[in-house]
Amino acid sequence: MFNVDITGEYVAFFLFAVIIIGGAVLMISLEKVVHMVISMAAAFLGLAGMYVLLDAEFVAFVQVLIYAGAVSILMIFGIMMTKHNGEAAEPAKPLHETLAAVGALCLFGLLFYSIRASDFQSAGAFDFGEDNTLAIGEQLFTSYIVPFELLSILLTVAFIGAIALAKKEAD
Repeated sequence: MFNVDITGEYVAFFLFAVIIIGGAVLMISLEKVVHMVISMAAAFLGLAGMYVLLDAEFVAFVQVLIYAGAVSILMIFGIMMTKHNGEAAEPAKPLHETLAAVGALCLFGLLFYSIRASDFQSAGAFDFGEDNTLAIGEQLFTSYIVPFELLSILLTVAFIGAIALAKKEAD
């Protein structure tokens, strides 16, 4: 039934999958916002690892740089700049938690059955090309240089505007 060769890539896939799923589950189940951001960053890093397994190095680099780095830091700054005065936790609702667990198990069973029952056709040989990061860089700095520079100006203006709004609220 399961004819699988245990290779390093196979083990890495499941390790990254556990990191992604664990980070996502912790993100929605933890109560402190800082812990949520850290678990979300772990999920982003696991996703970057998946991109490396798929030979998409540039996308993995962008995933680490933008999502795991910048978005997490931005959320932590947002948490630090806002006031959190005695937020009361909601009381536990065991019926809702039980129904959610049963629904998740049913969804997992349905997905497992549909994947096992489907007939996947084998893909042909994939041509990796020379270097996808080099090709993206050449396109970005030759054909798309004007949109790239306009985007950098737009992000700079948005950054200055965010600082001005934050300073105005502090006064």
